[in-house]
Amino acid sequence: MASSALAHSLISPHNSHSPISNRTPKTLSVSSFNGFSIPRISRSPLVSNQSKTTHTSLIANCASTASDSSKDETPIELRFPAFPTVVDINQIREILPHRFPFLLVDRVIEYNPGVSAVGIKNVTINDNFFPGHFPDRPIMPGVLMVEAMAQVGGLVMLQPEVGGSRDSFFFAGIDKVRFRKPVVAGDTLVMRMTLTKLQKRFGIAKMDGKAYVGGEVVCEGEFLMAMGSSE
Repeated sequence: MASSALAHSLISPHNSHSPISNRTPKTLSVSSFNGFSIPRISRSPLVSNQSKTTHTSLIANCASTASDSSKDETPIELRFPAFPTVVDINQIREILPHRFPFLLVDRVIEYNPGVSAVGIKNVTINDNFFPGHFPDRPIMPGVLMVEAMAQVGGLVMLQPEVGGSRDSFFFAGIDKVRFRKPVVAGDTLVMRMTLTKLQKRFGIAKMDGKAYVGGEVVCEGEFLMAMGSSE
C-alpha cells in the first residue's frame, strides 16, 4: 500500500513538490499488477508522427524505384543512337586510293580537314583476314589496326588546306605503338587521328592516333606521313 501511495503521489497533478507535477498527465497512467501500481507511459504524439513520416517516405522511395525501373524497360535496340555520318563510304573512296580488301575505314563521324578526323571500322567475321588470324579465335591483326588508323590520317592530310596528293602520299613510320586489348569480330573500332606537326617544305607530317572499342583504348601511337605536291 505504501508503494501504491508513493506512485500516486508522484503522478498526482496536485503534488506541487513533485518534479513531474507540471507535465501533462495524459502521457502517464497507472495500472495494477499483483497488488503493485506501475506507471504506464502512453505513446507520444511526436513518436507517432515520426513513424508516419518514415512510413510515407518508404512508400515514396518505393514508388520512385518503380518509376526508375519502368524507364529502364526501353528495349536495348532503342537506347543507343547510331554514329553520325559526316563523310560516307563513297566520299571516302573519292579521297583515299585504297580499295577492297584494303580499305579499312567505313565512315567518318568527325572531320576537321587538315586538323583531325574520327573514323570507324566495323569489324565483322566476313573480313578476309579472319580465316587465318586465327581460325579458332578471330582477332584483328595489330598491323591492320595501325593501317586503318593511318588511312584516317590520310583523310586528314589529303586536303587542299594541307597540300597533300593521293598520288604521292605514303605511310612513312610509326613510334611508341601499343596494343592494349584485342579487337574481335563484332567490335566497332573508333579511330581518332590528330595532326601535331607539319613540315610542308619536306612534305612530312606527324600525327597522334588512338583507337577505341567501347570507349576503351585498344591501340595508340605516333604516325609519320610523307606527302608530295599535287602539282
